[in-house]
Amino acid sequence: MAKKTPTVDTPDPRDLGFGSGFKKGHKRLINRDGSFNVTKSGGGLGAIHGYHIMLTTPWWQFLLYICIAYVLINLFFASIYMLVGVESLTGIPPREGFWGKYANAFYFSVQTFTTVGYGTLSPKGDIASLIASFEAMLGLMAFALATGLLYGRFSRPTARIAYSQQALIAPYENINSFQFRVINRRQNQLIELEARVALRYFEEVRGEVHQRFFLLPLEREKIALFPLSWTIVHPIDQDSPLYGRKQRDLEKMDVEFIVMVKGYDETFAQHVYSRFSYKAHEILWAAKFTRIYHSDEEGNLILDIDRINETYEVRLN
Repeated sequence: MAKKTPTVDTPDPRDLGFGSGFKKGHKRLINRDGSFNVTKSGGGLGAIHGYHIMLTTPWWQFLLYICIAYVLINLFFASIYMLVGVESLTGIPPREGFWGKYANAFYFSVQTFTTVGYGTLSPKGDIASLIASFEAMLGLMAFALATGLLYGRFSRPTARIAYSQQALIAPYENINSFQFRVINRRQNQLIELEARVALRYFEEVRGEVHQRFFLLPLEREKIALFPLSWTIVHPIDQDSPLYGRKQRDLEKMDVEFIVMVKGYDETFAQHVYSRFSYKAHEILWAAKFTRIYHSDEEGNLILDIDRINETYEVRLN
């Protein structure tokens, strides 16, 4: 009996880097916050980069890590002082019991670690003085590291581009279009903004389902200035993979519209990047975006960011 030749999925040259090994019904490739929907396993300790974690973790986690490290270091040195004996510390208030003496050692460690030195507590003897000197050096290094991390978080250029929660299938000239809206949430100036939209979908070939990618042509792929909102439009003409498709067709194809935006931030003098995605159930049919900017009595343009998702019903072509 002749061996059955295994079917090889021909790589899609338009693949964005996700490969073709996904099955239909898989969750989105790009999360709504712009992160990749990929959980890495293995790699060992070499895969952990503390500096990267401290720069990208949410602010509440960053501050929590700093506080935990601060308390643990002082608890560690307080334990060392307890082993040496609190009698080696002068100026401590009289306290009875283990926890009272441990509290004295902890507060002395805090003063030494932060190099505050109120003048009431001080080490006595060579051993306690040697430990205090190493703790003071560690405190200087730790605060320098924390300050650097804090500065790195503030100085790291990031794009705060807001996307409409839903994409639209809306009329465009004498055809229909796929469109969504973006706004710069910050007061900084973004220029030379570029957008790319890729369609990820599944199709059946000879009884097998394969993942495909298609880079959607846009009405306008680049704008020079970005002071207001930008509605990014893909005309659904006869060359579009969306041509003639209905909502149930997009759901059957398990489509995902992957959005990639790049712009130049004048404040940081660097390029910034942003990502987003839309699934089939996040598309609103037969609707258009309302205008969200107007002129005041003095002739100034007012952009209402909170109205980015406002739409009204229309008739499709």
